[in-house]
Amino acid sequence: MAVPEVAQGGTNLRYAFGNVLSFFILILIGVLAFSIRLFSVIKYESVIHEFDPYFNYRVTQFLTKNGIYDFWNWFDDRTWYPLGRVIGGTVYPGLTLTAGTLWWFVNSLNIPLSVETVCVFTAPVFSAFASWATYLLTKEVKGSGAGLTAAVLLAMVPSYISRSVAGSYDNEAVAIFALIFTFYLYIKTLNTGSLFYATLNALAYFYMVCSWGGYTFIINLIPIHVLLCIVTGRYSSRLYIAYAPLVVLGTLLAALVPVVGFNAVMTSEHFASFLVFIIIHVVAFVYYIKGILSPKMYKVAVTLVISVGLAVCCAVMAVLIAMVASSPTKGWSGRSLSLLDPTYASKYIPIIASVSEHQPPTWPSYFMDINVLAFLVPAGIIACFLPLSDASSFVVLYIVTSVYFSGVMVRLMLVFAPAACIMSGISLSEAFSVLTQSIKFQLPGVSGRYRVDSGNASSSTTVSQDDAGKIETTEEPAKELAKEPAKEPAKEPAKEPAKERPSKKNKKKEKEKEKEIVDKPSVRSRIEKRLLVLPFEASIIGVLLLVLLGAFYVVHCVWAAAEAYSAPSIVLTSHSQDGGLHVFDDFREAYAWLSHNTEVDDKVASWWDYGYQTTAMANRTVIVDNNTWNNTHIATVGTAMSSPEKAAWEIFNSLDVKYVLVVFGGLVGYPSDDINKFLWMVRIGGGEFPHIKEPDYLRDGQYRIDSQATPTMLNCLMYKLSYFRFVETDGKGFDRVRRTEIGKKHFKLTHFEEVFTTHHWMVRIYKLKPQKNRIRGKTKKSKSKTSSSSSSKRIGATKRNPWH
Repeated sequence: MAVPEVAQGGTNLRYAFGNVLSFFILILIGVLAFSIRLFSVIKYESVIHEFDPYFNYRVTQFLTKNGIYDFWNWFDDRTWYPLGRVIGGTVYPGLTLTAGTLWWFVNSLNIPLSVETVCVFTAPVFSAFASWATYLLTKEVKGSGAGLTAAVLLAMVPSYISRSVAGSYDNEAVAIFALIFTFYLYIKTLNTGSLFYATLNALAYFYMVCSWGGYTFIINLIPIHVLLCIVTGRYSSRLYIAYAPLVVLGTLLAALVPVVGFNAVMTSEHFASFLVFIIIHVVAFVYYIKGILSPKMYKVAVTLVISVGLAVCCAVMAVLIAMVASSPTKGWSGRSLSLLDPTYASKYIPIIASVSEHQPPTWPSYFMDINVLAFLVPAGIIACFLPLSDASSFVVLYIVTSVYFSGVMVRLMLVFAPAACIMSGISLSEAFSVLTQSIKFQLPGVSGRYRVDSGNASSSTTVSQDDAGKIETTEEPAKELAKEPAKEPAKEPAKEPAKERPSKKNKKKEKEKEKEIVDKPSVRSRIEKRLLVLPFEASIIGVLLLVLLGAFYVVHCVWAAAEAYSAPSIVLTSHSQDGGLHVFDDFREAYAWLSHNTEVDDKVASWWDYGYQTTAMANRTVIVDNNTWNNTHIATVGTAMSSPEKAAWEIFNSLDVKYVLVVFGGLVGYPSDDINKFLWMVRIGGGEFPHIKEPDYLRDGQYRIDSQATPTMLNCLMYKLSYFRFVETDGKGFDRVRRTEIGKKHFKLTHFEEVFTTHHWMVRIYKLKPQKNRIRGKTKKSKSKTSSSSSSKRIGATKRNPWH
């Protein structure tokens, strides 16, 4: 009995050492995930990136300054003038509450960090959490080795880095962690059947609902998996415990989020979960009555239960159809319909189609964002089928659905990235396992350690290295290995004296039988291991190729983090031919001018892309911003930009606008300017105001700004505000973005005046000229006709004039 105890002690020690090593590796992975996202701070400065993060930063400032109760009831009168916006009921508060809690925690420890600093580093911190959550999820599917591999892949994957660099303070910063962690708790509950993990799963889902509108992916993917398990005959009580509490408790918690509210039970995105909820109860009841009734009664009961269940399902479906029939979108949101029908947004909702991240990705973008993982994913899918479990079937379903959604919308590459890392981690782990075992098995003096010992030193279950070499050279190794134990019969026990009691003989016979039973599976496992052995040279080459593949992935990820995804959009840089670095800080220059040279109550009009930044950095009221909740209001601004100068002035004046901001990149070659976005202004404006027609701005179906441009294009406000005085820069008016000379070079503005243009002409600000005094103009006209007027009449006219 001493040998098994020693072996068990060695196994426990090895297991403990593996856990400690895994813990330190996970810490290093977290440090890696955090550090690789700091290039933006190191190369540039600690600043908020993009457009949406500025609104989140402004809301977080308000939360930390005024408290959570004022935050829920905050009516922001500096956006969407004159409509305003109720902030507490129109935002997903997860990111704001998380950063606010982090700020409160570090300041309670007397660490004086500003709100902006906490916002800048929130995404890198949660990227480490997401890596750890990926480890936990993959470990539940295929073990700790695959989990560590998937975690390190996610820590560096460029697709996730693009939305989680330091300064990228957007909802996805915490939502991806919430997504992966919710999936982990679902799989954990599915494997254990624990109601404790089921409750935690509902709470994680609640955090995901608070963080991002992509929570609908969870509440549709999990029901699909549950339905798949039921259809394939894999129903169990663990499946019921994993799903039912999530639907009940998760839906109740989701309804508490103001931006979701009753949409948690009233919109079509959630109906699949309720339908599967009914189905799983019908199946559970069928399994229950099967255990308590006789076969004859069971058939009658099943017929009754299925009939009632179908009636209930039909009734629920009828109610749901009646609820959504009155909606033109059948209860689906515009973004959801864009996923189900990729052409829907371009046909009916141009405001969604105009966003670059809502466009379908190209094939190079897959290689850019996930690199070599695209080639490892198929191998991971195959490994999940060997063997297929509830957990592995879920990750297969996850990768299949995420591939489809990422192909529809480039933004959802972010949802696809964790699934690709999980599958790649599984495939790499399985490949390393096979290759390293093949190498160790064929090393001199190593194969002896693989001997299977049932407690006694029996030669019947051992295979020598010489025999192994012989077996490998035979044509049928499996048959030879199967025959091998038969060639070496077990040693017969020594005969007992006749005086010994027969009970001892029976005991020894039982021991021999147990020994044979133990030997059989050990030999079978031995055979399976031997069948997986690859040639020694091929194994060495395979390991080297996998290491080389990993090195290439690391180099690409570091380059993407340092160069492609670290530059903040508000501060632009470029390299000249002589290697010099040029910094374009025009955006902050323009916002600073607005903040210092305009009145606090002045209204600024621009395209909706710049609304959040204008409100947060210039502290001025804007007409539209990046929330895009009112299509008519955005269409009004688009119509003004597409109209002639006088008509545009009347529209802006009716909205009490005093300044108009235009982004122009023709001088420095900045492609993301308003002229390139102008066609979307025409489409969105024309969707609400029929007099704006897109063909009027196109010449032979092409969008032109040169001498071949249409008169409507050359006379619209956007063209004039962008190219006013542009010919003075080089004498020709050559646009470096469109690579052509402008068609209309010399013109004057009659209703707008230029008040500020940044150093590189990237941002231009114009002021509306005051309305002309009509009464005074009529007085002058009548005076010219009559050539005489009394002074009392002139004084009276002056007093009656409200614009004097």
